[in-house]
Amino acid sequence: MLLNIPQNFPALELLAKEQFSISDLILAKKDAKPHLKVAVLNLMPLKIDTEADILRIMSNSPLYIHLDFIYLESHSPKNTPIEHIHKYYKSFSSIKDTQYDGFIVTGAPVELMPFEEVSYWTELEDVFDWARQNVTSSLYICWGAQAALHHFHGVPKYELEKKLFGIYPHTVKDISFPLFRGFDDVFYVPHSRHTTILEKDILKHSELKIYSETDDTGIYLIADTSRSEFFITGHSEYAPMALHKEYTRDMKKGLNTVGVPYNYYPENNPNKAPLVLWRSHSSLLFNNWLHYFCYFSTKE
Repeated sequence: MLLNIPQNFPALELLAKEQFSISDLILAKKDAKPHLKVAVLNLMPLKIDTEADILRIMSNSPLYIHLDFIYLESHSPKNTPIEHIHKYYKSFSSIKDTQYDGFIVTGAPVELMPFEEVSYWTELEDVFDWARQNVTSSLYICWGAQAALHHFHGVPKYELEKKLFGIYPHTVKDISFPLFRGFDDVFYVPHSRHTTILEKDILKHSELKIYSETDDTGIYLIADTSRSEFFITGHSEYAPMALHKEYTRDMKKGLNTVGVPYNYYPENNPNKAPLVLWRSHSSLLFNNWLHYFCYFSTKE
């Protein structure tokens, strides 16, 4: 796998600590032509952790990928030095005339706010509209999925009585759908959210199709069948310790009502290392997206 990223990218240090094979992340020569150009709008608070999540996923692809991380100029991150953003990210305004094969919008810690009250909502709407004109296929994750569904289709979100937090089993409605090729009958996905979307609102739009949902988590994956856009409510990209970090953070804040993440620790014991149940399907999901919807679509 070839991955074109900035030199000395800090996320590589996190991957090295995981005993991840950094040798697989080969920085391509400048004269090499990538198979795909992928942009990531990283709205997560811990930017470097999310960068590592994306690199971990992309490293499983046999394609040579040029990867750009994008930031919004109307938003100043609180948990990542602005110097990091300016060094390793590109502003949205600087890439407006660039076309990409793939585009990912992450979740964000603003899900309990009305969409229009989010400080960067206006610029984010510009990003959504830009993507429809300049991107082959878009993948929206967690709050990013809720925000895009609201912007494009007016789909509302609803606050849950209790945070959905843990590793949940899912099934596929249509195993022939390319995004789910190679999946087992049951696959697992991490969830960490306070809000949800409802099937009744999705069914109002003929162009939207639900490909996976469960009683425990509700809808997991929606596709816009009129274009190559996908909306995922979970965090398939999460690292093994991501939910543990969230759990310990919440405990320190005194948020005891959240509870231990479901189906995550052996015997429900936070002192034991979590069981990773979602790694293989996460890799397959992103590989299928890159292969069938970003790469093959450019060859048609």
